[in-house]
Amino acid sequence: MTLQLRVYVPPHPLIKHWLAVARDAATPSVLFKSAMKELGRWLTYEAIRDWLPTIETTVQTPLAECPATFINPEVPLVVVPILRAGLGLLEGAQTLLPLASTYHIGLVRNEETLEASCYLNKMPEQFNPQTRVLITDPMLATGGTIMMAMAELTKRGIDPALTRIISVVAAPPALQKLSSAYPGLIVYTAMIDEGLNSQGYIVPGLGDAGDRTFGT
Repeated sequence: MTLQLRVYVPPHPLIKHWLAVARDAATPSVLFKSAMKELGRWLTYEAIRDWLPTIETTVQTPLAECPATFINPEVPLVVVPILRAGLGLLEGAQTLLPLASTYHIGLVRNEETLEASCYLNKMPEQFNPQTRVLITDPMLATGGTIMMAMAELTKRGIDPALTRIISVVAAPPALQKLSSAYPGLIVYTAMIDEGLNSQGYIVPGLGDAGDRTFGT
């Protein structure tokens, strides 16, 4: 079977609510940050629904022995926030994945060329090939940033089929690039927006998620 990029837009009302809060230009920074945290929480919840590795065993209740399912702690689990804006989603993701390791990568986009460059990379030289990776990046716009992040992960042994991306808004150019390069990848986003403006920003989008999260 041919692999194909899958993009999910969960219909959860809380995701829709916090997306509306984040979109509103009148939302103050402190509330925008809360919206990012909640979107990180609920999008992660949807993304890991059938993704976390489990083990089957039995436990003894006060009354009897019964079947039990646990998360398998031996399978490596990693969250990679793309700095700065990915930190906004990280806090919500960590509430559901408290034992996951966190590796930071800092990427910045040149506003003239729209090309991404890396200014910080805290990932190890090599990952266990069974590692499952959750990437947090609020906006998938031109695709330059997420493509660079994926390149850094895959050259360190990460399997795109074991990788999931959560974003708040995504645009077709980024999704098309991901689909061509990493067809086994899965993306969870609150909304697929119509496209980009001449400056490479998603429309209607969120504005600059990093600036709005940190009040800068």
